[in-house]
Amino acid sequence: MRVREQVAFAAGTSLTVREVLHDAEWARWHEVVDSDDGVLATVQQDGSPMTFPPHPVPHPWGHLDAWRGMTVLKLRRPGDWYSVWKFFDASGFRFWYVNFETPYVRRSDGVDVNDLQLDVVIPPDGDWRWKDVDDLAPSLDSGRITLDEMLHVLRAAAGMADLLERDERWWAPWDDWSPTG
Repeated sequence: MRVREQVAFAAGTSLTVREVLHDAEWARWHEVVDSDDGVLATVQQDGSPMTFPPHPVPHPWGHLDAWRGMTVLKLRRPGDWYSVWKFFDASGFRFWYVNFETPYVRRSDGVDVNDLQLDVVIPPDGDWRWKDVDDLAPSLDSGRITLDEMLHVLRAAAGMADLLERDERWWAPWDDWSPTG
């Protein structure tokens, strides 16, 4: 079997990010590539438009027309069941955020992902906390996430907690990154 080589996205390229739920597009927005060298680093700008195609499950952000209030650096590694986000507002760096999601699927014009509810918030002092833990069981019960996805998230969450407790953040090289350069 021949494996097709993945071509890196060039810095400055605008990617389409599609959130896919139950094999159907659920949301869409654009992010700009900062780098793509084993870690796909993209930026979602404050004010960037978002669209929500018709879907049987209403998107929780479906009332929005744009991403508002923060610019976000997003770091994705192939195969990870999470991405790591760095949030900025007008005053500067606010916090790191671990967004548990399906491993991204690279497309010619961008990536597909699916948010899986659980998150970790890491403020500048490093005193991290879980977010949206109470959303996991209802998401499973409603069919929003599958049992297989839930098990992957729980394994990834345990691994993330271990990394954070040991302060072994693979994303530390981006600590000094900011949207202003």
